[in-house]
Order: sequence, then C-alpha cells, then structure tokens
Amino acid sequence: MESGNHTAISKFILLGLSEDMDLQPLLFGLFLSIYLVTVLGNLLIILAVSSDSHLHTPMYFFLSHLSLADICFTSTTVPKMLVSIQTQSKIIMYEGCLTQMYFFMVFAGLDNLLLTVMAYDRFVAICYPLYYMVIMNPRLCGLLLLLSWLICLTYSLLQSLIFLKVSFCKETEIPHFFCELAQILQLACSDTLVNNILLYFVTGLLGVVPLTWILFSYSRIICSIMGISSVAVKYKVFSICGSHLSVVSLFYGAGCGVYLTSGTAHPSRKGSVASVMYTVVAPMLNPFIYSL
Repeated sequence: MESGNHTAISKFILLGLSEDMDLQPLLFGLFLSIYLVTVLGNLLIILAVSSDSHLHTPMYFFLSHLSLADICFTSTTVPKMLVSIQTQSKIIMYEGCLTQMYFFMVFAGLDNLLLTVMAYDRFVAICYPLYYMVIMNPRLCGLLLLLSWLICLTYSLLQSLIFLKVSFCKETEIPHFFCELAQILQLACSDTLVNNILLYFVTGLLGVVPLTWILFSYSRIICSIMGISSVAVKYKVFSICGSHLSVVSLFYGAGCGVYLTSGTAHPSRKGSVASVMYTVVAPMLNPFIYSL
C-alpha cells in the first residue's frame, strides 16, 4: 500500500466483548466483581506468606511473587475495560495502548516463567529432598526471580520499540477489550514481518521451553513417586504438586486457545472471549487453587 494512505494515528477503538447495550451493566458488574476478588485473593496470599515465618520457603517465595504478577497482569486490562463500559467510550490513546501492550507482555511472560521456576522447585523438593535447602538457597531463588524479570522486561521493551515503526490506515478498530499486539499488527498498513517473527518466535520459545521443562519435571516427579511404597506419602506428594499442576493446566490451556485464535487471518471477538479465561479468570482462581 502507498505511503500516502498511511497515517500517524493518535488513538484506537476497543470494540470490547459485546456491543449490546443491555449487556453492558451485566459485564461491568461481573468484571468488577472478578477484579476485586482477584486483587483481594492474591493480596491475602502475599500477606499470609510475608507474615508467617513458617511460609518463608522457596515455594511460597515464588507463590507470593506469582500472586503479585497476577494482580498486575489483571490490572493492565480490566480497569480500562471497566472505565470504557462506565463512560461508554471505547477510545484508547496510542500511548495508552502501547503502555498497556508493554505491561501485558511483561506480566504474561512473568506468570509463565514463575510457573516454570515453581515446577523446578517441586522437582528438587521431591526428587532431591536431602539437598533441597542447599540447592534452593536464597541466592538462587533471588537469581531465578531476577532472571525472569529481566527476560520479560527485555522482550517487552524490544517488541514495543519495534512496534513504534508500524504505521496504520484509517481502520483502527480492535475487536478486543484490550490492546493485544497480535491483533493490532493485523490492522497495520506497513510491513510487520519483523514484528510477527519476533512475536511468534519468542511467544513459542517462552511457551515451548518452559512447558517442556515443566513436563520433564513432572515426569521425574512421577517416577520418584512410583518408587515410594507408602500410600500416605504418595498422597502427600500429590497434594503438594496438585495445586501447581492445576494452575499450570489452566494457564497453558487458556493461553493455547488465545495463541491459536490470534493467528487467524481476520481478528474477531472469539479471540477476546478466549482471552477472558487467560487474563481474568485464571488470576482469580489461582489463590483459591493454592489455598485448597
């Protein structure tokens, strides 16, 4: 397309989950309730871990940071959606959209990497119990957390800087309730090959490698459990891993659905509905799952 048809846009239009005006009060009440439950539930996890010395272990150290990441993850999308419903304004400024995309990528990636680190923690605790506190020492835990942050911050910054070079035509309607990079790139007039390569390569890398490690960790855990003769001990081990495995299944199951729908040629609201499970429901359920 010719450069004359390109425009330096200043805003996008988020179409949201539905254009039915009768559904807006219901959506507002539903997502406000979910958001409050998410923030409260994850804050309680953080407060419980920080206030109880018995919970000052590597597993709960990473769990508290996962709860913090979940609060931030949900806060990048839901408050803006609630404001849009309440004010009946679907406009989001270019700068606001870019900021939302950046923090969404940061906290989505951080969730992913923290779940991987927690799988490693469970692997060491069950397969090498005598060396657990030696291996999972405070220095290593801090290093793993720092590395997770650096990876997410670096990738998100790189993707955001490349996005600044993308130009758009007049069509800036996003069939979503937040600014998702994959869908916005499909509205671009300029060449987005570099953006798409980086997006799908890193998304695949940050999805396949952590998931492979999680599956490897649990395969080793299962092998260790099979060697235990005591039924009571087996049950205890399963109960320790059950919560984490449930959260991993929910996160990756919903994430795969979003990843597959975002790759379609024409963006639709099907992707936004799938994203609700990934960005809203999963962070809300995590505190309940871990408190079982």
